[in-house]
Amino acid sequence: MQLYDTHLGKVVPFEPGPIVTMYVCGITPYDATHLGHAATYVTYDVLQRRLRDLGHETRCVRNITDVDDDILAAAARRDVHYLDLAFGETARFDDDMAALNTIEPWSAPRATGAIPDIRGVIESILDKGLGYVVDGTVYFDTIVATDFGSLGGLGRDRMQQLAVEWRENPSDPNKRDPLDFIMWRPSDEGEPAWESRWGPGRPGWHVECSALALRELGPTIDLHGGGVDLLYPHHECVRAQSEAASGEPFVRHWMHQSMVHLDGRKMSKSTGNLVFIHELRTSHDPMAIRLALGAHHYRRPWQWSDQLMADADTRLVAWRGAGPGGAAIEEVRAHLDDDLDVPAALAVIDAAVADGEGVSDAATLLGVDLA
Repeated sequence: MQLYDTHLGKVVPFEPGPIVTMYVCGITPYDATHLGHAATYVTYDVLQRRLRDLGHETRCVRNITDVDDDILAAAARRDVHYLDLAFGETARFDDDMAALNTIEPWSAPRATGAIPDIRGVIESILDKGLGYVVDGTVYFDTIVATDFGSLGGLGRDRMQQLAVEWRENPSDPNKRDPLDFIMWRPSDEGEPAWESRWGPGRPGWHVECSALALRELGPTIDLHGGGVDLLYPHHECVRAQSEAASGEPFVRHWMHQSMVHLDGRKMSKSTGNLVFIHELRTSHDPMAIRLALGAHHYRRPWQWSDQLMADADTRLVAWRGAGPGGAAIEEVRAHLDDDLDVPAALAVIDAAVADGEGVSDAATLLGVDLA
């Protein structure tokens, strides 16, 4: 299998052992599952299916960020407890993922269930002199840490620009360097707070994933994934913290899903230009939704349109009409091993259907249930 490695900037062999450890950044459950989420999780689902087809066991951890600025703000706007909001939206997300026939994660830990682990990671980083405390806020020292910024290779100017967009506040006067980031912060009035040796507060966003990945999978994992929008600051910061805490290389292979666009802009909660999976499910078979997502290579950004669902509906009818069979399975395997080229796999299945051959085995490898 050949996969593009974001850190190396090229397609390289992906050669894990019998057990493949994967960490895929999960949702912050304050709103419904949109197509950007679905595209990401379907991509890593297809990867797991091919790895299992090759004989590997996959252990995929997909976290739930149930405490951070966004979910607390959303809960306050709706006048509900933040954990009640998280519970309801997580249930809706799980229902959407089940409808799309994605493999359940090996583990789906919540940030609020890892506070002792988070404190341990922060303490380890402070003990090594790679962080500092100012008035109860704990910062990661990116200057002291080695090779910060090398994962994305974006350069300081671009990283500072993205930090502003992600509300990382590079102008914070308490920071030694604008790129330093918060690992622990005092809670505002009405926010949840946990005790720590730096005072009561709550964890920063990035340290949650470091603690959960280290706890669930150990210091070094085979593959880390998520949307490419998380490359900076999130994944850059998670990598730096994890390696600072453990002293070991954090990830052997970095894999990122490109963005879905609507009306010329990235589909995201912040812009509000969203297409929700639960709404699409009212008028389309979930397997057609999955086919629409698979029509685009995971590394190429693409534009959503209603025509994509019409094409996927037609394709699903044709595949189901072809009946059971093992046609095109080897070609599909070859395309998946070529940097997870799902669009090419769809094309060879289409060709087999046009020749009157059954394709249920090949469809199953892509996670498309034709029953």
